[in-house]
Amino acid sequence: MSADNNPPPVGGWTRFVTARPRLSLLLALLITALAVFAGGGVADRMGSGGWEDPAAESTYATKALEREFPASQPNLLLLVDSGRAGVDDPAVAAEAGRLAKRLAAEQGVTGVGSYWTGRSPALRAEDGRQALIAARIEGDEKTAAGTLERLAPDFRGAHGPVRVSIGGPVAVQHEMTTIIQEDLLRAELIALPVTLVLLVMVFGSAVAALLPLGVGIVAILGTNAVLRGITEVTDVSVFAQNLTTALGLGLAIDYALFIVRRYREELAAGAEVRAAIGTTLRTAGRTVLFSALTVAVSLAAMMLFPQYFLRSFAYAGIAVVLLAAAAALILLPAALMLLGERVNSLDLRRLWGRGGGADSARGKEPGAGWARTAGLVMRRAPVFALATAAGLVVLGLPFLDVKFGTPDDRQLPSTAESHVVQQHIRDGFPGSPDGGIEVLTEGTATRAQYADYRARIAGLPGVLRVDGPVTSGSTGYFTVLPEGEAVGEGAQRLVHELRAEPAPFDTSVTGRAAVLEDSKAAIADRLPWALAIIVIVTLVLVFLLTGSVLIPIQAVVLNALSLTAMFGAVVWVFQDGHLSGALGFLPTGDIETTLPVLMFCVAFGLSMDYGVFLLSRIKEEYDRTGDHEHAVRFGLRHTGGLITAAAVILAVVMVAIGTSRVTNTKMLGLGIALAVLMDAMVVRSLLVPAVLKLTGRWTWWAPRPLRALHDRFGISESDGGAESGGPGAGGEPGGDGPQGTAGESGGDGRPGERGRPDRDKLVTGG
Repeated sequence: MSADNNPPPVGGWTRFVTARPRLSLLLALLITALAVFAGGGVADRMGSGGWEDPAAESTYATKALEREFPASQPNLLLLVDSGRAGVDDPAVAAEAGRLAKRLAAEQGVTGVGSYWTGRSPALRAEDGRQALIAARIEGDEKTAAGTLERLAPDFRGAHGPVRVSIGGPVAVQHEMTTIIQEDLLRAELIALPVTLVLLVMVFGSAVAALLPLGVGIVAILGTNAVLRGITEVTDVSVFAQNLTTALGLGLAIDYALFIVRRYREELAAGAEVRAAIGTTLRTAGRTVLFSALTVAVSLAAMMLFPQYFLRSFAYAGIAVVLLAAAAALILLPAALMLLGERVNSLDLRRLWGRGGGADSARGKEPGAGWARTAGLVMRRAPVFALATAAGLVVLGLPFLDVKFGTPDDRQLPSTAESHVVQQHIRDGFPGSPDGGIEVLTEGTATRAQYADYRARIAGLPGVLRVDGPVTSGSTGYFTVLPEGEAVGEGAQRLVHELRAEPAPFDTSVTGRAAVLEDSKAAIADRLPWALAIIVIVTLVLVFLLTGSVLIPIQAVVLNALSLTAMFGAVVWVFQDGHLSGALGFLPTGDIETTLPVLMFCVAFGLSMDYGVFLLSRIKEEYDRTGDHEHAVRFGLRHTGGLITAAAVILAVVMVAIGTSRVTNTKMLGLGIALAVLMDAMVVRSLLVPAVLKLTGRWTWWAPRPLRALHDRFGISESDGGAESGGPGAGGEPGGDGPQGTAGESGGDGRPGERGRPDRDKLVTGG
């Protein structure tokens, strides 16, 4: 530590980031201003789809049908309500015909059809008061959204004897994008002031509290600029902006909390400003860099999946993690250099009767509560380990009944126009225009061959009706209406039956059920590789941090265990519908296929973030003293409050995002909020100390070749005088570490305090 008689020299990175602090902050301000300009309007360039596999059979068939038979793939529906007159009234039919002609004449619209042109019963409500005009808007998501914005005002509303409402997939996607943007702005307006209040409560100083918030804002604005650039070359989901806000604030605050806390400790121990920054960067700075790498790896695993919905979160996540770490390691030291001792200015704790030294004045040791918790847990380690692990497993049991589906209009609030239209179709029409399974046929066939194939697929189990074929040259298609739900288990089985049915021509199957099956297959194919990358890289990185063989395995297992409550809650709440009234969403009976993958990668990375903070401090103290149980108590005492504060702040941000009116965003926000709270308050506080007690000094064992590898390439939060091969580190288990000699014991006789009680006065969470 820098307060020792021989403080380590200041140089290298510390000299670089503190040499020109004013210039550094000025450049950062300029870059941030450019990022605001570059990232402006990024949401308008994002898509609201991305759940399908671009290389799947269903995607190929969908594109072929769009090209050859645009009327078979309507994405725009006009719900025409005739009131009491009925859809067959001559005046209603005439007005509907005029509307259909106007729509067909619009640029970018093709495949217009209606009940009044073909008298299809599928386009007429069973009560005879409503009917549909169906069409296809050409182009990609962004082009289609622009066309819809141009058309909607002219067609929506009253037209003579009828009233028109607009629905269909393109309207659902457009409303979803708009609502997400509005909800994200509201979430930011909620999260920022609440976060600032919490930071003031953690630090006391208003000046110190503003620093993490500033780092978070820089990370968010920078990531928006990065995403804006990525939209120029590939599709990016609008949902990724939610992750940008959550991780930008959450991780930046985590990293800044860790650095500012360590810097204030060094000042309290008597170090001068530059030396305090140097020690902070050599210790907490290494841990922040290490943590950012582990989180980025978890998020990068989503790049393996073909769906651009998942890949978008990898783009956003990697960018925001790296920018948050860069801001914390470059801009924050520059700001601390300028502030010096003034980082403790404006102590607002006086407003509620907690001055900066109140705890010390009352003789209360900062972090004592966490030390007592660690002691209690380790005294009853088997009980706490079994009870906590069993409880987490029980909370995750509902996930065994998970059912996967595709997102639709029911993600939107019940008042959204496109949702209202689709609900009318579900409730009042004999069949949904987008609920059938299409079978694309390619190749020359006779009329008899088409008839024979139609008869065979009509006889398959679960088929309600078969329409077609509709042909054009050597290409055609059948529409198969399944019994039950459009994406139910029966429809999914029918997709497999249709693909296995022999035919005298090439066939490809698409439709919502086929898209779901192909999406599940793509995820199942790549999920083992993604998990392998996350696990292997995590094992390697945690080994480099600790030099232990056992701790990396514990980290992976306990991190995964910390996510069980999240996955159980996702099914119990969002699939089964418990609390749907209180949370304001419509349960659909299934979970979108890609969401569990996304939530796992994000939550696992955040759990590793907290795990690294705790393990690095335990390792630092163990290297210094060789006392395993004391190191666990020390680590929890010095990071328990920090981790809990960081988790609560991140949970606030995620809950703010969870107030969204879009169900998937609500699920993402509330689910990850639950995961981080369970990880910080249950796993890190109870399960980790219990398991470390049970493994004892075996915790730090590694075979001799790996010890040599760690000695050469390992990193730690040890500060100069404590090497990774310190007392007991990586040695054979069972040896007696130092028990505290004269001049090295604190007032309570515990090893490792080195007679510097003032060092802990500013520890978070006292």
